[in-house]
Order: sequence, then structure tokens, then C-alpha cells
Amino acid sequence: MGLWELFVIAVGLSMDAFAVSICKGLSVGKIKIKHLLTAGIYFGGFQALMPTIGYLLGTRFQHLITSVDHWIAFVLLVIIGANMIKESRESCDCREMDADFGFKVMIPLAVATSIDALAVGVTFAFLQVQIVSAVLFIGTITFLLSAAGVKIGNVFGLKYKSKSELFGGVVLILMGTKILLEHLGVFAAF
Repeated sequence: MGLWELFVIAVGLSMDAFAVSICKGLSVGKIKIKHLLTAGIYFGGFQALMPTIGYLLGTRFQHLITSVDHWIAFVLLVIIGANMIKESRESCDCREMDADFGFKVMIPLAVATSIDALAVGVTFAFLQVQIVSAVLFIGTITFLLSAAGVKIGNVFGLKYKSKSELFGGVVLILMGTKILLEHLGVFAAF
């Protein structure tokens, strides 16, 4: 997997965290640098942690499912992407979002926005991805987008929330399709 493909996956995965960060930014009256850093650290950290866990699980069982690993990667990415597209169409009232950036609030949000990264980590095991550099890259991209999401939500409100989820879903479906088509020999590179 090349840097460009990893970047596209990182951006796609980070869209849930970006959308929640927009809501967090909307809930805060006066934004401070600690709000940006807190969202970035929690969301970026969990977006790095979850694919690591998925990768470890995937490598454990890789020998059992090597013949269908491309189908598993495709199915997982399409399911995650479709779910993100579905969520982009649902109305969510960000005014219900608490302005609290404390541990008890941020941990559940970070876990919820990074569950899809766990499944992507499993696909990384099948694709022989260099996991340390991949998760650091994903974590960094998510950190930056989450921090930006807090600021964007504070300034612009909900304008970009559903669009970011829709974009992330489409990207993940396209990446899953690309993985499958490459394995089937339809085309060698994007």
C-alpha cells in the first residue's frame, strides 16, 4: 500500500472524528487551544490504537484466511463506508453535545469514532502494511483534522458535518473496491 492510498484511508477514517469535533466546537462558547489539542489527542490516539489492535488480531488469524483476505478487506471497507454514508443522511442535533472535553466524555467519543479503524487494522494485516508507520500516519491525520474540526464547528457550525461523513464513506468504499479489483487482476494501480 502506497503513501497516497494510506493518506486516502487516513482521511476517510478520520471523518467520523472530524464530524464529532465539529459538534464539540459548536458546543463551546469561546474556543481555546486546549480544546483543539484535547480533541486531536483523543481522536488521533484512538485512530492509531484501534488499527494496531485490529492488525494484531488479523496477523494472528491471517494464515487461516489468506485465500479470501481481499474479499474480507473489501467487505469490511464497504460496510464501514456504507455505514458512514447512512450516518451522513441522519439528522443529529449537535446542540445535545456537551461542551465538556473531560476524560469521561472524550473516551466514549474516541472509541465510538475509531471502531471502524479496528476493522481497517485487520485488513492491514492481510495487505502486509507496515503497521507502525501506518498508524502513526493515521493518528497524525486524525489529530490534525479533529483539531481543525473543533475550530470549524466553532466558526461555521454544522455546515460540513454531514458532508465529511459522506466523503469518508465514499472514500472507504472506493478503497475497498480498489483492493478487490487489484487482487482480481482487473487493474494494477490507481
